[in-house]
Amino acid sequence: MKLLIITGMSGAGKSHAVKFLEDIGYFCVDNMPPSLLPKFAELYLMSEAKLDKIAMVIDVRGGEMLKDIFPILEQFKNVNIKYDVLFLTCKDEVLIKRFKENRRLHPLAPDGNILEGINQERLMLDEIRKIATYVVDTSNFTPRDFKNELNELFVLDRKTSGLKINIISFGFKYGLPSVCDLVFDVRFIKNPYYVPELRNLTGLDRAVFEYVLGTSETSMFLIKLEDMLEFLLPNYSLEGKELLVIGIGCTGGKHRSVAISNQLSKILSQKGYDVSVQHQDIGK
Repeated sequence: MKLLIITGMSGAGKSHAVKFLEDIGYFCVDNMPPSLLPKFAELYLMSEAKLDKIAMVIDVRGGEMLKDIFPILEQFKNVNIKYDVLFLTCKDEVLIKRFKENRRLHPLAPDGNILEGINQERLMLDEIRKIATYVVDTSNFTPRDFKNELNELFVLDRKTSGLKINIISFGFKYGLPSVCDLVFDVRFIKNPYYVPELRNLTGLDRAVFEYVLGTSETSMFLIKLEDMLEFLLPNYSLEGKELLVIGIGCTGGKHRSVAISNQLSKILSQKGYDVSVQHQDIGK
């Protein structure tokens, strides 16, 4: 189990961190009372369905219960439960601006005195900041900057950066899928439909797959497509894109587009990307 405790200043970006961590496979619990952490760990150890990555948000909303975190973390060390602490901080003037823009009350300043609440919160969090594994100041971060920083800390393979890719094979005769970000037309490849013994098969069948992949045009196309995607995919990730849909189209969506989509999926999977394939028109 990889346990991450998220804490820090209200308004410093904890909710954004939770959304990011959920996207990369963490099971997240917000506003967890520290006293429940041992029970949660016990349930985890007893459960057959293991969770690999867990993140807990623990902050001043728990009031005096926040102090319970220190003896509990000491218990975790004694039973060899490994954990990290992510502490998010921010400059006072930036926090005040964020609270005013969002028209929210600071949890420690129900009377509206934001600065007083911030000062009190810093005192309450001082000890836990000292034991933090990571301290991230979000004062000058844009949402993209913050995501990139979390990528650096928690995504092991920087190349994929959590980008998910969905490849859709389709037939132009049935219409272009509206969800596609990129579309490639493979109707320039020789059509297996005109080979009698291949006509009633699909790109999922070995004979069709080998026929489509066996041409020099296909080989050159895949080389150029791979080269282009090697440039595009990391840049899409840096811009904050989380899902990229690639359409591969042929006439009927049954032979060429299916074979090319499966081969492209294999190429990208080998590079570490999370890839899924959908054959939209294969049964039509």
